[in-house]
Amino acid sequence: RRLVERGVRFVQLFVNGQIWDNHENIRKGLADCCRKTDQPAAALVIDLKARGLLDTTLVHWGGEIGRLPVTENHGSAEKAGRDHNGQGFSTWLAGGGIRGGTIYGATDEFGHKAV
Repeated sequence: RRLVERGVRFVQLFVNGQIWDNHENIRKGLADCCRKTDQPAAALVIDLKARGLLDTTLVHWGGEIGRLPVTENHGSAEKAGRDHNGQGFSTWLAGGGIRGGTIYGATDEFGHKAV
């Protein structure tokens, strides 16, 4: 937020260690990922809004690739994970004139491929 206040036009935050790459043990891995990122992401949006910066700042949350809509077993339910899916994935945007609650695009009925 402080960089935005000072006029920096592009700020990228990176979580080290590819924590979202949950090919296996997704139950534990996903909970850990969310614990590390959900509160900071929400706090950033709330902070920008409170300071009147959200309307002129676009926050983009996403990655370079999506995940399959099904898990892979890897021998047991506890080891289950999700492989890469370059055909359909999610991202979210906040601020910058984006109307909240708006969905752009769609996937097939299975959630696998963008249509």
